[in-house]
Amino acid sequence: MKQRVYVETSIISYLVSRPSSDVRVAASQLITREWWEERSHRFDLFISEFVLTEAALGDPEAARSRLDALASIPLLAATEPIRQLGAALMTEGPIPTVAEIDAYHIAMAAVNGMDYLLTWNCTHIANASMRSKIEDVCRSKGYEPPIICTPQELMEDYSNGT
Repeated sequence: MKQRVYVETSIISYLVSRPSSDVRVAASQLITREWWEERSHRFDLFISEFVLTEAALGDPEAARSRLDALASIPLLAATEPIRQLGAALMTEGPIPTVAEIDAYHIAMAAVNGMDYLLTWNCTHIANASMRSKIEDVCRSKGYEPPIICTPQELMEDYSNGT
């Protein structure tokens, strides 16, 4: 059985955007493309209506590219438990209300039992100083949190035959 990955919007943005002139962003874009092309098939990928909503924003051509990349990925539904956990991540946890959608990405992954939440959002999601607080809130509400990581962290090493 494949492990399950919730793909947050920043992954799709980095996947289909034009190469950045910022060396750090460009490196993240390359890593994302490598992960998508060489590793993503080893996982069952999922998105949510929150991802679709964010992906549809901005430049119409760029939005179309993002939405096209998401077209074949199964969609998870927003439910009341997800809304409750998202609210708890803001009121009891480290996610500020200005980043409400980020709380719902985490809640979506936790409530649906995802193994990983894949993101480049290191401000409110893949943030080491917030991770234990996020995990504490999820567990206090009865959910095992996903492993929150970037594509770089989810690159398996198959060079040794494992």
